[in-house]
Amino acid sequence: MDRMFRVLGFWLLVIGLMFMAGHMNILALLFYFQAAIFFVLGYLKYTERTYMLLFGGYMVLAFTGIVYWSFFHVG
Repeated sequence: MDRMFRVLGFWLLVIGLMFMAGHMNILALLFYFQAAIFFVLGYLKYTERTYMLLFGGYMVLAFTGIVYWSFFHVG
């Protein structure tokens, strides 16, 4: 499970690089920050249950943020 967090960190880094190439620097920094967090968590050797709880919390936070942004700030 720790390897999957490092893989997720890699893909977040790739997405951040694509945002940087598209001159969307704020989004690129957001994705670099997330990539760094996932890389660090991937090397901490937690149990599989802990990784699942961390990922579940991340998904709840991300989906809440996306719904909030699309409901209140797009217009």
